[in-house]
Order: sequence, then structure tokens, then C-alpha cells
Amino acid sequence: MMNPPDIVVNHAVTLLGAGRSFPEVVKQALTIAPILYAADGGANAALDMGYMPDGVIGDLDSLTPETLGQLPADKVFRVADQDSTDFDKCLRAIQAPLILATGFTGQRLDHELAAYSSLLRHPEQRCILLGEVDLCFLAPISMRIKLPVGTRFSLFPLSPCRVDATGLRWPVEGLEMAPDRIIGTSNETNDTEVTLRVSSRKLLGILPRIHLKAAIEALTGGI
Repeated sequence: MMNPPDIVVNHAVTLLGAGRSFPEVVKQALTIAPILYAADGGANAALDMGYMPDGVIGDLDSLTPETLGQLPADKVFRVADQDSTDFDKCLRAIQAPLILATGFTGQRLDHELAAYSSLLRHPEQRCILLGEVDLCFLAPISMRIKLPVGTRFSLFPLSPCRVDATGLRWPVEGLEMAPDRIIGTSNETNDTEVTLRVSSRKLLGILPRIHLKAAIEALTGGI
């Protein structure tokens, strides 16, 4: 086991968490981002699905002895602090053009909320959280995304921010959004292109997972 260096990767990374994961979601992520890292016990799930992680990062409290015994020692990076989640530790350690993270949503609500908090605290990362049904990402200051008309596109503020958007059925023009005030869930597209602008990076964009490639294109310009 090694202390984690800054892990610089020139390609997109799939990051697998210890929560509920779905083989079809992991496979979808790996077709786009074939470099696989695991957050602590996510390595258990990776091996169960027949994948050997390129690296494992975390405090290692949920890594089984059986899994640890199968991992090369130089691929296991222990981060001892107990003040952050394993997902947060991974976002701090990995530098990549894109991270597709799965196994962090859809099971324990407290873990899912912590994952959204980590997105908020690491706006420098282009990271998309993938669940069985939906994906979400921290919206950049401005973006354009091409989607079929009628696509569900939810906007959820994690902190107060001003939001402008075009191409949505229910108008979003200079709305002051906040978790305890106006939110933008269950909106949908009425044009083939949506533009979005926010005053600060405090807003989650939520889409059906089938639109992953469109989300990647909007966030990265293609990889």
C-alpha cells in the first residue's frame, strides 16, 4: 500500500464506488472511460464483475481481505483521514479530463448526499455521477447541450445561484434558485438545444442516463 500521489491520467476515468452498482452502467462507463479506479470497497464490486482496477483509493475500511490479496500493492493508495468520504479522496487524488463515477447513488441516501457535496467542493473536476436511471453533474458557468425535444432535464441548486436557460418548457429566466426556495426539477426540453448559464457553480444538472454522450460533449467538447 502506498500514500496517494497526484494521479494524472490523460484519458477519461471510470470511478467505481462501494454502493449499489449495475453491471450495465459500469460497462457503459468503461466503453467511454476504460481506465478503472475504485473508491475503497468499490474494488470488491470491480473484482466481482471481473474487472481489475488500475488503482484503489480510500481509507480501506471496506476493502475485504480477499480483495486486498488480489490487488497489486503498488495499485492500492491509502488515505487515512476520516474527515472526508472515499469519493472525495478520489476527486482530490485523480487528475483526468473526465470522471464517470458510479456506485455512489441509489442505495444509502446519506452516501448519495455526500457525493453531491463532493461535486460541489471540487468544481475543477469534470465528473458525471451515473445511476441506474439518471446521471447528474455540476453545471459549468455556461453550457450548451443537444437533446431530443421532450427530454427530462432537472436543475437542482445546492446553494443559492442565479440561473438562465433557453430550450426548456418551463421558463428559466434570471431565476434566483436555492434548495429552500425555487428549484427546477422535472423540467423538459422544448427545443433540440438547451443553453444554461449560472452565476456560480452551485447547480446540479440531472438527465436520463441514456443521454450520457450528450452530457459528455457539453462538458468537455468531446474527448
